[in-house]
Amino acid sequence: MITLVRARFVVAYEHGDHAIIRNGEVAYEGDRIVFVGKAFSGTPDRVIDAGEAILSPGFIDLDALADIDHALIDSWHGSDTATGLDWSEDYFRNRRRDFFAPEDRDFRHEFAFTQLIRNGVTTAMPIGGEMHNEWCETYDEWAGAAGIAARLGLRLYAGPSYRAGVNVVRADGSRDVLWNEALGEAGLDDAIRFIQDFDGAHDGLIRGVLLPARIETMRPELMRRTGEAARRLGVKVRLHCLQGLRELRLLREWYGKTPLQLLDETGLLGPDLLIPHAVYLDLHSRNPNPGNGELELLARSGATVIHCPMTSFRYGTALESFPKYRAAGVKFALGTDSFPPDMIRNIDIGVHMPKVIEGRTDAGSAADIYRAATLGGAQALGRDDLGRIAVGARADLIIVDLTDPRVGMVEDPIRTLHMNCTGADITTVIVNGRTVMEDRVLPGVDARGMRERLASYYAAMQAGYSERDYLRRPTTEIFPPTFPVHD
Repeated sequence: MITLVRARFVVAYEHGDHAIIRNGEVAYEGDRIVFVGKAFSGTPDRVIDAGEAILSPGFIDLDALADIDHALIDSWHGSDTATGLDWSEDYFRNRRRDFFAPEDRDFRHEFAFTQLIRNGVTTAMPIGGEMHNEWCETYDEWAGAAGIAARLGLRLYAGPSYRAGVNVVRADGSRDVLWNEALGEAGLDDAIRFIQDFDGAHDGLIRGVLLPARIETMRPELMRRTGEAARRLGVKVRLHCLQGLRELRLLREWYGKTPLQLLDETGLLGPDLLIPHAVYLDLHSRNPNPGNGELELLARSGATVIHCPMTSFRYGTALESFPKYRAAGVKFALGTDSFPPDMIRNIDIGVHMPKVIEGRTDAGSAADIYRAATLGGAQALGRDDLGRIAVGARADLIIVDLTDPRVGMVEDPIRTLHMNCTGADITTVIVNGRTVMEDRVLPGVDARGMRERLASYYAAMQAGYSERDYLRRPTTEIFPPTFPVHD
């Protein structure tokens, strides 16, 4: 079956980069694009006339939230309430449990995956919710999630996260990391088993990846084993690091090394490593140990930085800065790492943050940030069939409607996209040739029922923080309202 899509602007791929075709057409048959241009000579079985719209390659989100909404919970605290976000030492030693039943975790994943699709994400690498588990994510949890993603039609690079330590708050309110290396090793074994069982499953929609949690919760030996497993299995590794000053201090105290030095020593730093955030290199103004040549080391390694500008903005951090990293040759993909997983808003913040940091309006490149959300993600995954609209590429397409009066003037389609649109303007999403959302409707998804269930799930999730809090404070104290609330 051949489907032909027409749109006012088609973001096509030619000569190694994106280019805009006005009043363009794209045809796909099965899961592959067979035509890109202005006058398709074949006979399509179906025509989608998108009209005044942008036809874009689907977004690739390599730090995609697979939870409900952590930014509402943890992006605004001061020192008085921030301790309520971590496990207590008592909870770690005596009271750990899986807070949610399997059916609740399945609901969480389905909700998160539908949000990704609604926002034009066609390929996602999730970041999950080990906070609510007895230790970390499990094989069974992600076996179920893989089936949910396949049913919805979302391409997923996934696996259970794992860690050897947990950030905790001790009884006196001080912070620490407590360890259980055996559980870390078992988690890696589960992650390897997931890859062996699911890599390529569901007609290739599900791919395996190793997802250790945060670098300060990993022991060096577990990092070495992770790198060895990745090379043996031929998969990527994503490890959150260089995202906080406390992380820098801990690694310096424990090992006398920076995060990049530890990654290098354990064999993880290389082209198969994906690093979400990578904010606190030695060039950052708040790094207490400047001048180690880390930007050059990062660039030489071939590792990819997963830039998460919306989340960085919400948590008060920023790359210093995106243009400097790019000029040094650092590879970039994009992640939303937040709710809503609105890649358009994410691109917009990514374009504008460098202007503040560099002090000039031409510091933010819309082209570079848009590339990171498409071509950069594909390159990070080693896929030349994603992130582009080209003959032979996968039919991963999104339609962004430009007719809403709030969109305003369409001057340049990419500038208009990130400055005037949001994920709410995405009407249709096609993954691997399958229409997974049309006219903002996801087939087979009970959006109203999901919304009704969401409130009770979120209340239970908040209650879990009280159970884990070192002071056992009620949620009204850990999460006070912005203004007084009167029922």
